[in-house]
Amino acid sequence: MNRAPVPVQPRLGLPDPGDGVGLREEHYPHLMRTPPEDWGVGWFEIISENYLDNEGYGMRVLEHVAAHRPVVMHGVSLSIGSTAPLDRTYLAKLRALAARVSPLWVSDHLCWTGVGGLNSHDLLPMPLTEQSLAHTADRVRAVQDVLGRPIVLENPSTYLAFHASRMPEWEFIGRLAEDTGCGLLLDVNNVHVSAVNQAFDPIAYIDAVPADHVVQIHLAGPSDHGTHLIDTHDHPVPDAVWPLYARAWERCGPVATLLEWDANIPPFEELLAELTKARMVREGLGMARVAA
Repeated sequence: MNRAPVPVQPRLGLPDPGDGVGLREEHYPHLMRTPPEDWGVGWFEIISENYLDNEGYGMRVLEHVAAHRPVVMHGVSLSIGSTAPLDRTYLAKLRALAARVSPLWVSDHLCWTGVGGLNSHDLLPMPLTEQSLAHTADRVRAVQDVLGRPIVLENPSTYLAFHASRMPEWEFIGRLAEDTGCGLLLDVNNVHVSAVNQAFDPIAYIDAVPADHVVQIHLAGPSDHGTHLIDTHDHPVPDAVWPLYARAWERCGPVATLLEWDANIPPFEELLAELTKARMVREGLGMARVAA
C-alpha cells in the first residue's frame, strides 16, 4: 500500500496512542487479573456517561486502567446540534471526570439527542444548512470554553436526511472543524453505514474531511438488514469497511484507531484478534488476507 505523507507533529497537539478498544464491563475481570503489560492494547475509550457520578467498582477499574494506559472519554449526551440550551450540569460533570482521569481528549457526536427536556437516547441527524452550521459552531466554541480543551466530534451513522439540507455531511463537519478548531473522530464504519443507507460514495466522504483535524478513527460492525444497515456494534468489521480504513489511513495516518464492540461482546482475546486486522491493513498485507 502506498502511503501519503503524514504530519510529523501530533495534530491539534494531540498524540497518537496507537490501537485501542472500548472499556466494557464484560472485560473488567480480565483487566483486573491480567498484568497491564499483557493487555495487548495501547489505550482505552470509555463511554463518559457510564462513569459520571460513579463511585463504584466501575470507577475503580477505570482508575486502574488509567494508571497504566491512556484513556479517551467518548460521550453520547452532548447533543451539540440541538436547539435546547447546553446542559451546563452535564458539562460540569464531564469536566470533573476529565480532571480525574486525564483523558487524551473528550469526544462526542455530530448530532442532537433531544429538545425541550426530552432525551431520545439516539444520535439524531443534523439538518445540513448554513444556519445549522453557524448554530453548531457557536455551541462547539462554548463547550470548548467550558471544558478548557478542543472537543472531538464523530460523524454519526444516519438513516434519513432533512429535505432542507443544502450540503453533504462531509462538507458540514469539515467546515465546522476548520471554523472552531475542534478535532474529528472519523468513524469509517459510520461512513459505510450512511453511504449504504443514503446512496453516496464513501470514498468521497473520506477524501473530503480535513485530514489535519482527524485525531481518531473508529472501526465497528453493523447489522445488515438487506435494504439498510443498522449501526449496532455487535459484529466483526465487515469486508467493505477495510478498504475505507485503508483510504482513511492513507490520508490521515498515523492516527489513533479504536475497535468498538458494544453488544454480543466477545472475550477480550477475540477483540484483540479483530483489532490485529487494522495493523495488517496498515502494513499493506492486502484486503484478501484481512478478510480471511
